[in-house]
Amino acid sequence: MCGIIGYIGTKKASPILIAGLLRLEYRGYDSAGISTVEKNGLSVMKDKGRVKNLYNLDGIDNLEGTIGIAHTRWATHGKPSKENSHPHLDNSNSFAVVHNGIIENYNDLKNFLLDNGYTFRSQTDTEVIPNLIHYYYTKDEIDDNYRVLRAVQKACKDFKGSFAIQVISKFMPNNMIVVRKDSPLVIGKGDKENYISSDIPAILSFTKDFYLLNDYEFALLSKDTIEFFDINLNKLDKKVTSIDWNTTAADKSGYDDYMLKEIYEQPTAIRETIGSHLPENEPCHFENLNLDKKFLSNINKMYIVACGTAMHAGLTGKLAIEHICNIPVTVDIASEFRYRNPIIDKNTLCIFISQSGETADTIAALKLSKSKGATTLAISNVIGSSITREADYTIYTHAGPEIAVASTKAYTSQVILLNILALYFAEILGSVSQEEISKMKKEILALPNKIEKALNTSTEIKKFAKKIYQEKDIFFLGRGVDYNTALEGSLKLKEISYIHSEAYAAGELKHGPIALIENGITVISVITDEKLVEKTLSNIQEVISRGAKTLVITNQTLPSNNIDEVIMVPNTNVLLSPIISIIPLQLLSYYISKEKGLDVDKPRNLAKSVTVE
Repeated sequence: MCGIIGYIGTKKASPILIAGLLRLEYRGYDSAGISTVEKNGLSVMKDKGRVKNLYNLDGIDNLEGTIGIAHTRWATHGKPSKENSHPHLDNSNSFAVVHNGIIENYNDLKNFLLDNGYTFRSQTDTEVIPNLIHYYYTKDEIDDNYRVLRAVQKACKDFKGSFAIQVISKFMPNNMIVVRKDSPLVIGKGDKENYISSDIPAILSFTKDFYLLNDYEFALLSKDTIEFFDINLNKLDKKVTSIDWNTTAADKSGYDDYMLKEIYEQPTAIRETIGSHLPENEPCHFENLNLDKKFLSNINKMYIVACGTAMHAGLTGKLAIEHICNIPVTVDIASEFRYRNPIIDKNTLCIFISQSGETADTIAALKLSKSKGATTLAISNVIGSSITREADYTIYTHAGPEIAVASTKAYTSQVILLNILALYFAEILGSVSQEEISKMKKEILALPNKIEKALNTSTEIKKFAKKIYQEKDIFFLGRGVDYNTALEGSLKLKEISYIHSEAYAAGELKHGPIALIENGITVISVITDEKLVEKTLSNIQEVISRGAKTLVITNQTLPSNNIDEVIMVPNTNVLLSPIISIIPLQLLSYYISKEKGLDVDKPRNLAKSVTVE
């Protein structure tokens, strides 16, 4: 995910900005840039590639400005390029902006600005921001110290989506404006200087005192002062938060463990992954994915190939593609795929999923598929990774770096990306009605808020974890799409708590596994498909009658029963439900591991990226 740095003070800004960007490199990016307020106006220095490339830009050593903004970009709208890099200027070079997040209605705003004589230099959604600020600035006839602030406020009222924005302008050479909605942004308070960042760790070496902005809160900064305002520009009184973290703790943003941090980052990860693929009132979009109707109509089958958690994401993607595209899909474990002589030809599309893009088994399976004439598509979280270089096409999740070994936000990002891909295919093929597609798009856009609500189950989950953390065997049940969630929930538990667990399709209980159910054993079930409520409840009653303790994760209204614990999560389209119903299971695994005193982030015998077969 993108990173933001800002400085306003008495020192030269450019070295501080670049140093801050280097601290944000772990977030992943494809380009970087800075903008400073100089005596002759705004200076912008940017390029694609690594932050260190900025040191080689002509003139960067001559920058004297003490106010500046900086950014590392991970491409969503537009390919990685110098033109698409941040900061972005308005047409008059009067305003410079860096932005994290997604302006979902940027096409409408861009058309409005085009109609009003503005031109655009990039393919990004961000470029509408400085131009819209300029538009409102020119319409404001009150020339006072808050004119730029009012222009920024009016522009933000027009934006739909998520954003963290920094603005500098030649019209306010001693000030900077920042604002956020749904994307993180913090202000570090110093002595005659202030720092801004998307992450506390990037500026923690400069200050321990921070202002934490809430949604739609604006800050007008000088080197000596910070004024805070709400969306209506009423002044706010904000308190400083002192953070006394060591470097390791700071990297976790105050969470005890990376895994917990990453669980709670899922609303943002989903927003970032949805990105530009779901433009408002337009077809789904994947840049550089040139699969036309003729090709898709001739596909005889698809394979989704992956390992571990990514394979579980693939199982959910299979259901979405088959349901709305009417194309048969086989999900295969990468380590088994190439040893069984898979039936592949030129009319086969093979999709390979790897968070790191370096999974050896998956890369080997991809190479085999290409040798047999298949078209290959990689899904990865890492730009430029091996799998992306090998595949014919690549699409990216934008989960940001995932440090904990047990995958959480990468998994949910993969599931949402596969669902959007299914919609993309369906729109090209015309395989379902526009009404069904529109409804599903609406549900996808609502997911980040629903995930936030699912995270509120943590207190209930923590209590249940205390009851069962000493158990040796736990079983997971589900039907349909919920079976896939059960598989992933079971894997999470095994990975970080070392408790033996198994997931079964609930209807399979009576075909053998029910022999393992005995008094006091825990059985966890997932129920999100209204068509399968009665059937799944019947299976749950079978284990209750044999003395099992039961936990049910559901978004359905269940009839009166003797289930021990029911955790309610928000309802959504059944194909999307795994993204929400997995949240309590991730939390359950985490809290059980903590109760056992284990290393949550680095479970024994496991590695984050499996680069050997």
